[in-house]
Amino acid sequence: MKKAIFITGAASGIGRAVAQRFAREGWAVGLADVDSAGLSQTAALLPDGCASIHVMDVRDPDGWVEELTDFTERTGDRLDVLFNNAGVALGGPFGETDLEDIERIIAINFTGVALGARIGYFFLRKTPGSCLLNTASAAGIYGTSGAAIYSATKFAVRGLTEALDGEWHGEGIRVRSLMPGFIDTPLLDRGVEASNETVRDRVRRAGLEFTPVEQVAEEAWHAVQGDTLHTVIGKTAKRMKFAARWLPGKIRKQMRRGG
Repeated sequence: MKKAIFITGAASGIGRAVAQRFAREGWAVGLADVDSAGLSQTAALLPDGCASIHVMDVRDPDGWVEELTDFTERTGDRLDVLFNNAGVALGGPFGETDLEDIERIIAINFTGVALGARIGYFFLRKTPGSCLLNTASAAGIYGTSGAAIYSATKFAVRGLTEALDGEWHGEGIRVRSLMPGFIDTPLLDRGVEASNETVRDRVRRAGLEFTPVEQVAEEAWHAVQGDTLHTVIGKTAKRMKFAARWLPGKIRKQMRRGG
């Protein structure tokens, strides 16, 4: 029986790249997203017969149950990896951020991840050696000025990952996270609040590098098989991890200057 991975946020970016990486290894791939057209585009990039499409909103518990049930019925009750990847980006001054945007970011970036973990647990525990893989971020290493609510949700994902790594270890379910820096995906095209810039524009202006999405996919492949709890990806993320541990005063000053 083929191994199986269910991927949220699979219509583009990291989710699409991870789908391609695991499909190359002969895995059955469940592609989930609210963007049905994007899912079809991802599926067209994969070998025939390896992928199934699941249009769902990660904020909907019933959608999680329905689509995971449908996927595991196709895979002979296997769920080797649940990749909790769906997320949205938002930048700009926190004091000027719309309340609706705050609620939306929390609901997608954290509540959706928590729902995936909670509902996915009943499917993961049926497959020996299964893994819950969450997409966190370098913004979960140190609070990121100009992206406060996004950063807060990624800290929450990091905390959930660490807690479940402890809770589920005895049941043989591994829990891991990816903590990439700036990845060149459509998320960066989101506008920054109170600005004509996109997140992509701001990253370029700051002189920071983009990490290729293919590198993230490769790290995801290794993360689900290794023992590293948080996989930090890209030069920016690794510099932030070092500074947060060894140069906290310096990174605090940097954030006070606006990142």
